[in-house]
Amino acid sequence: MTRPTGRVLTLLELLQSGGVRTMAELADRLGVDGRTVRRYVDQLAELGVPVEAVRGRYGGYRIGSGYRLPPLMLSDDEALAVLLGLLAGRRAGPTAAAGTAGETAAAKIRRVLPRPLARRLDAVLESLAFTAAPPVFASPDAEVLLTVADAVRHRRPLSIRYTDREGRRGERSLHPYGIVAHAGRYYVTGADPGIGEDRTFRLDRIAAARALPGSFEAPAGPDPAQRLVSGFAAAEYRHHVTLRIHGTVDAIRARLPATVATVREADAAADADPPAGPDVERWLRVELRVERLDWLPSVLASLDRPFVVEGPGELRDLVVAFADRLASRARGA
Repeated sequence: MTRPTGRVLTLLELLQSGGVRTMAELADRLGVDGRTVRRYVDQLAELGVPVEAVRGRYGGYRIGSGYRLPPLMLSDDEALAVLLGLLAGRRAGPTAAAGTAGETAAAKIRRVLPRPLARRLDAVLESLAFTAAPPVFASPDAEVLLTVADAVRHRRPLSIRYTDREGRRGERSLHPYGIVAHAGRYYVTGADPGIGEDRTFRLDRIAAARALPGSFEAPAGPDPAQRLVSGFAAAEYRHHVTLRIHGTVDAIRARLPATVATVREADAAADADPPAGPDVERWLRVELRVERLDWLPSVLASLDRPFVVEGPGELRDLVVAFADRLASRARGA
């Protein structure tokens, strides 16, 4: 590769990184004068790369928005970051299934890398080991994701075709507040204008989405992520559990996260003057809605803090039975 050609490609790489690059910066990075920079810009234009000149005190050059560059130029660090990010994404959940866009994107990047760099990156990827198999979650449809995101940005109502967890299909209306990634899945939170209540939908269960006429105002209050975890904690399940636990908010949250339980101050009778702060021990009221109770006794034991089971009575019996089993095994009986 001749030196001028190499500098033209370096210019392309600099412009690809985004933003406006000043003439002085480009000349300094390329080791040439301003006149030569302009000549290199003209060469990129002849190759079909739309380089825009930005006038003014902070002017310079930038790539035209929305253009897909023919050669994607990545430094060693950038190539490693992209491939590791794609690999981690496949392991994390939403792109874990074989044949996904993440896998094909990684294959394309590796195919166009220089051989020495490709061999080094292959060595990194081959040496990686994981402690657990990746979870396999269904991926959201790309068109659905883009349509929902556009509706969130512009506050537009949506009509969605949705399949619930019972397999029932139907058409829903939604005022979408935001998209939340949680535990390997994507969710959209918003309000159902028909019933006037907040709803959460898994994006991979939405078969189609289309924007409706009009707009809406997003309410003040919790952000979409907070609405999601609060909704999970308050979901309608078989059992409504009420506890009082003497401990810190942080300690309780370590075993019972916000997606599972709500934690608030206990009533004044339990603690006449409860101190403030998440790291101060006091009596706290914890509420859960769960389908099964059998996992809760071991969680309460792991807290190692005083607690009272206010309800249901079935949980109280399970805790007593769990304590008896531990005592019996500790005695070697």
